Formats: sequence, C-alpha cells, structure tokens
Amino acid sequence: MFDDLSPAIPAATLVILRDSAGAPPELLMVERAKAMAFAAGALVFPGGRVDPGDVALAGTMQADDTDDTAARIAAIRETIEEVGLAIGVCGLTDIAATRADLHRGVSFATALGDATLDLDALVPFARWRPSHATTRIFDTRFYLARLPVDAPAPVADQTENVRLLWTGAAAILAEADAGRVTLIYPTRRNLERLALFGDHAEAVAQARAYPVRLISPHVERRDGVDHLCIPDDLGYPTTAEPLGNVMRG
Repeated sequence: MFDDLSPAIPAATLVILRDSAGAPPELLMVERAKAMAFAAGALVFPGGRVDPGDVALAGTMQADDTDDTAARIAAIRETIEEVGLAIGVCGLTDIAATRADLHRGVSFATALGDATLDLDALVPFARWRPSHATTRIFDTRFYLARLPVDAPAPVADQTENVRLLWTGAAAILAEADAGRVTLIYPTRRNLERLALFGDHAEAVAQARAYPVRLISPHVERRDGVDHLCIPDDLGYPTTAEPLGNVMRG
C-alpha cells in the first residue's frame, strides 16, 4: 500500500483529558502556527516527531516494544516543550527549566536530571498513517493521559503553536462545523470518538477494548462522491467523509 510513498516519520501525540464534574472531559488542544508546513493553522493535540534521543532513551529501558516506548517518550517530551506540562514524569522539580533546556537542544535524558518516567501514565489510543502522496508522512501514535491534579497551567510555546485551549470534544467539533476552527482529518475522527466518553476512565476502557491497529485512510466512491474512509471496527462513530470536505494535513 505504501510502496510509492516516502518513508514515514515516527511521531506521537498526547490526548490530555481533564475531568469535569457533571460534564464531559475537557481536552487540551493547540493551534498550529500558520507558517508550519504540517497542519498549518489547525487545532491538534500536543505532540511531534520521535527524535533519535527518544529512541536512544527507550533503548536503555529494556522494553518489549522499543518503538512504542520511544513514542511514549516523545509524547511526554513534546508536551513539555509545547505546553509546559510534564505528564508521565515523576520527581521533576522545575518544569520551566526543563522546558528551557529542551528548547536549547539539551537531550531529554539530560534535561530530566533525577526525574523518572512513568510510561504507564499513557494509554495507547490509536495509530494513524496517511496513504496519500504528501511532502511529510507521519506514522503517529495517539496516547490518552489524565491531567494531574497538581499540574500547572499550560502555556503555548508561541513558536510551533500560537495558542492553546481546554475544550470538550463536542464543542470543538461544533466550532469546526461553523467554520471557526480548522481540523485535519485524523483529529476530527479522534474528536468524534472522544466525544463518546463521559470521563477519562470511560475513554481508557474503550481504548483498551479495541486493538491499536494502524489506520490508513483510503478513498472510496459512494453514490458518485469520493469519500475518505477508515475501518469500521476500531471504535470510531464516523468512518467516512466526503473527500471535498477534508483537510488532510
């Protein structure tokens, strides 16, 4: 399926849920700068590519699945860099200093100091890889995480991302339908799935009930209209959308 495409870039993203009494959980999203090559101006979850340092750090952990471990590390590191939240990190005393070190190019292993990683704080949710020809092809793993009760207020990095917001999944989908925000196809499908859940525990339960299988959207012609489609057995309530409506990243 992918023989005619460039090699995929491993990437990871973190879906952070903040439970709210009597209401659906809020999700942390960031708005990509319009100058970015990928998903310019779109709302996405914090994340980015898996760096060689993430792979090297994963190699020291004697993990059964080094690729998954490296992706979890990348999701944690990118979340610190992009929004200043250290989720999945234990014993980190100065998040701001760690974030500044990462922005200066210090390796994550060095920036962590005596802090340790709790990779089990991240729950595998999905994995997406486009099948269309594009300049950058990302093989992205999505993880769920709960916002710690003592977490500081997140702050956008003002480089890759220009703002952030806490929002319910249904609310941001309504904003997209009204044309006030932009969502790329994987983000929209994942938000529709996340809108099913009343709290973090429900999201985790559903995530564990479905296998994390690589999703590669494909085009099907339905009633004379091309649709971009995904499998219908992975927990997503919507599995097709007219191709003309889609922003693919």
